[in-house]
Amino acid sequence: MNAGIIGIGRCLPDDKLTNFDLEKRMDTSDEWIRTMTGIQERRIAKDEQDTSDMAFNAAQKAIEDAGIDPSEIGMILVATVTPDQPFPSMACMLQEKLGARNAASMDVSAACAGFMYGVVTGKQFIDSDVYKYVLVVGVEKLSKITNWEDRNTAVLFGDGAGAAVLGKVSEGRGILSFELGSDGSGGKHLYQDEHLVMNGREVFKFAVRQMGETAINVLEKAGLTKEDVDFLIPHQANIRIMEASRMRLELPVEKMSKTIHKYGNTSAASIPISLVEDVEEGRIKDDDLIVMVGFGGGLTWGGIAMRWGK
Repeated sequence: MNAGIIGIGRCLPDDKLTNFDLEKRMDTSDEWIRTMTGIQERRIAKDEQDTSDMAFNAAQKAIEDAGIDPSEIGMILVATVTPDQPFPSMACMLQEKLGARNAASMDVSAACAGFMYGVVTGKQFIDSDVYKYVLVVGVEKLSKITNWEDRNTAVLFGDGAGAAVLGKVSEGRGILSFELGSDGSGGKHLYQDEHLVMNGREVFKFAVRQMGETAINVLEKAGLTKEDVDFLIPHQANIRIMEASRMRLELPVEKMSKTIHKYGNTSAASIPISLVEDVEEGRIKDDDLIVMVGFGGGLTWGGIAMRWGK
């Protein structure tokens, strides 16, 4: 029996920041943002709603969806680059809020690829029978590190959280293969100083190449082909990067997750947020083969091929 996802949940702030709102704050336009990124609006957390609050909300829903008690969770992994504070870890804060008293807890820092890193790490503990259940949360409050004077980055990012409970699933389902990677020499292209800083051109080139390669690699590792893919969930960073990945897999438009227009780039939260929406709206069904692939600062990347279902 493979490790798989047995429960999912997400949290999105109520407040929306539209492209038209940004037009009033900086020299940009709705048409330019939509054409270059695919984003129309993004969610922004209120000052009093911090990263841990969104993580808790999403985690509660995932645990309820899994039908387990928080005390059964053996490990909590939180993928984020925007914790409430440097330490204690977000995972420890979440453990206390959830009452998951038996869980080991630690954070994962792989930027937008963080959820992939968290799921792959959690899988190892499930497969080796160390823990029965692992909670993985991708969460970001990027609005607190965004430079609202920099129109090249300010239009891209949003806040939110997505969570998944991992456990053993029925035969043939679950995580079939994965790939993780990093290239520290590219760290200078995407990093946080006081605010988030990005060399858009270099990150774009890296992402277009790496996302497609990773998607193909996880299929090959699972002994599968492009024709076997039922649904692609790419990191929601830029519609042009996402489209490049879709075309690499030769998938029709309806087989690719697209939430970027509503939520922007939510970094480590983007893949789980999209996963929840696609499952809830019936685009992902039991026994579908899904490919999830992301990239982020580091530079980092990760991909998973998974047969959906408990």
